[in-house]
Amino acid sequence: MITLKVTVVLGENVDVSTFIRDLTMQIMTIAWLVFLVSWVIGWAIKGSPIPIHRVKRTGQTLVEDAVLAAFWLAMGSTIFAIISYITSSINQPMPPPPQP
Repeated sequence: MITLKVTVVLGENVDVSTFIRDLTMQIMTIAWLVFLVSWVIGWAIKGSPIPIHRVKRTGQTLVEDAVLAAFWLAMGSTIFAIISYITSSINQPMPPPPQP
């Protein structure tokens, strides 16, 4: 049986699949928070009563970029889920050999 361990900053041994799953969750959480903040700021700027067209166009650009970011975050989270599934299935112990 092959077991891979990763030593984290605190010196704690963690399975590779657990490390990848935790790291993926942290990165995705931060990315979705950045998406939400940029989307809210974009709509706030776009809907503000400022008569300057450039400012409103900047808000529209932020909203468009946030929507594209949400699409790519969904694609990335799917890929990370596949990678996590593959690493967890590789990390499983081998079955015993058949008995004659």
